[in-house]
Amino acid sequence: MESGDGGGQGGEGGGRRRKKTIRRRQAGEGTSAVAQDPPPVVPMEEDVAPAAGDDDEPVGPKKTELRSRLGWAVTRAIYDGLPDFQVRRLEGMGFGPFLRLEELAPDVALIQALKERWDPECHAFLFLWGHMVPTLEDVARITGLRVDGQAVTGTTYTSYQEPVERLLGLEVRGERSSLVQRTALQASLGVTSARRQTGEGQVEHMERMTDDARAAMAEEEGEAADRDLRRFLTLVIGKLILGTRGDPVSCRCLPLLEDLSSVGYYAWGAALLAHLFDSLGTSSRVTGVAGFFPLLQVWVYYHLPSFLRGVARRRGAVPLLQPWRFCRDERSLRRQVTLIHDAMDTIPFGHVQWTPYVGEDDATQPWVERGRPYFGRDIWLHCYNTMVPLHHRLVVRTLGLHQAVVEFLTRQGLWERPGRSFRGIQQVTDWTVRVREQLDDWERRGKEMSSEAASDEDYYRAYARRYGAQLYRGTRRPLDPEGRIASLEGVLHSTIQQRDDLQAVVDQLRGELERAQQMVGGASSSREDSGRSVLEGQLAAATARAEDALAQLREREQELRTALARTTALETEMAELRLRPEAAEATRWRQEAEAAARWQQDAEEAVRLRAEAGDLRTQLGEERHRSDMLRSEMRGLERALALVGRSRSVTSRSGIPSGSAGHYLTGSSGRRRNEEEERRRRERGPEGSETGPRAMAPPSPRPPEGTGESS
Repeated sequence: MESGDGGGQGGEGGGRRRKKTIRRRQAGEGTSAVAQDPPPVVPMEEDVAPAAGDDDEPVGPKKTELRSRLGWAVTRAIYDGLPDFQVRRLEGMGFGPFLRLEELAPDVALIQALKERWDPECHAFLFLWGHMVPTLEDVARITGLRVDGQAVTGTTYTSYQEPVERLLGLEVRGERSSLVQRTALQASLGVTSARRQTGEGQVEHMERMTDDARAAMAEEEGEAADRDLRRFLTLVIGKLILGTRGDPVSCRCLPLLEDLSSVGYYAWGAALLAHLFDSLGTSSRVTGVAGFFPLLQVWVYYHLPSFLRGVARRRGAVPLLQPWRFCRDERSLRRQVTLIHDAMDTIPFGHVQWTPYVGEDDATQPWVERGRPYFGRDIWLHCYNTMVPLHHRLVVRTLGLHQAVVEFLTRQGLWERPGRSFRGIQQVTDWTVRVREQLDDWERRGKEMSSEAASDEDYYRAYARRYGAQLYRGTRRPLDPEGRIASLEGVLHSTIQQRDDLQAVVDQLRGELERAQQMVGGASSSREDSGRSVLEGQLAAATARAEDALAQLREREQELRTALARTTALETEMAELRLRPEAAEATRWRQEAEAAARWQQDAEEAVRLRAEAGDLRTQLGEERHRSDMLRSEMRGLERALALVGRSRSVTSRSGIPSGSAGHYLTGSSGRRRNEEEERRRRERGPEGSETGPRAMAPPSPRPPEGTGESS
């Protein structure tokens, strides 16, 4: 085995970066107070090993070779350490062939490329040659798991603490969780450390884990043995069959494991396929795939052998995952995905193997015979709170039939499964009641598929119209908006199939004709000779008619190839012609955009200048206001200075020795009156006149204090 589990088990070719990742994960599992960083999301959530760059990539570390976190090696070591009676119980449950499988290294580039071709509306892969999807027959033949029986469903609970403590003797990860720590589960089975020790080889490592598990297992039947078996089945189902992206193990299967005598009646293979479909339908930002992804790898090895992604290590082994190993590729992950997409866009239709299991010896695969009533049917697949439809009517060519035009599906309207945030732990839910219709469909074994189509031509035309824009986007093929190229390729592929079938008939007729001629040549009686001559003539006529039909099919094939080449060239030329005015229009739009940008800049500059002018006007108004205030103050000062000057001159003429100008001005009016009256008196009565004495004028008002005057 080339890889270990997620607990830090070292694999072959481990580098310094891988060891650093292991140390960081182990530190996070303890009770250290050191802050834990969330692990980076990588394809398949594996540990990344450094790889050399290639000619098409810049120099630097690449995400290319990843290590499986399925826990395959640990699970196999524990299985080898089980007592014989436990192994017999697992065989009776139907897990024996699956547990004896050897580990298959993950082909992450292939899984990622397949995920990008997955259509979550119809739950199938979209290729240029039509829909493809793994079926229940693929699951049974590749994994050896049971695909018939009771659906894997039931009740999901808010908390699994009680059944985990009662049936496993462990604790769940959180109060409202269905996850149990993988390290605790492995330790309960005897494997306390899955890391390979220094200087320890792969064989020694497996033997050590097997011995540890054997020492921890109960050797006799009883409650302890039942608890050991439930722990092991939880590990197998939660990490292999229904694996998660993270390290903890789901324990939602515990209600089905309480009665160990009924475990073998459930369709665990169908649950595996439902879980895998659900994971493929996740967001494109999620690069990993949960579930048993080796199924997809071996499915590609059989149905798309031209990809050359797997190597058969031995023939005749069953289940069919057993004979294969991953053909390692040292190129970067990005480069591998690009090459796989190119192969998907250029592979000839005739290289697709729709019925690769013809000739398989089913006698050595009893699990296939048991599941045959479920093959070739439209049916709902169940996995706890996940219900996924298997639309076999889109791939009836896997039954050896021609594909007829069917209604291409959109999002399911009759029943929408809960959002991905709902995992059955927010509330107690009985799915046997909530999805009764889908469960009845499973119990009725779905709907058997058939096809009366004589060729695939109509299907390819409809398929090109429905998915042409989605399929040809980003490929190296000419743009085919109306599906002309795809339609011709579909007709050509159908013709090639008819030609191959007719060629086989012609070869068979020729063989029969040769044997009849030999029999006629060695005949001993005339009666036998005449009968065989008639048979020979009939065979010769049938052979001639078949050869004529074959010649016509070959002519039609050649005409289709010529039409396909002509149409491809025409579409390419039309695409170029469409691009020319589009390029001119793009140039004109670019010029207009540049002019608009310049106008926008000018408009912004004008707005800025207007704002600056407004600010200047505001400042100018403020300056003018301050200037007017200063002028007013200056005029007031000038008047005050003038008054002060006049007051000083008057003071100097009147001889006033002291006192302020204010005081002087206060008494000036009284003095003027006295002077004026004295002048009039003198004018009326000069000295020596006989006029009698006159009354004395009243005294002038007394000036205020401090003026220096007296009355």
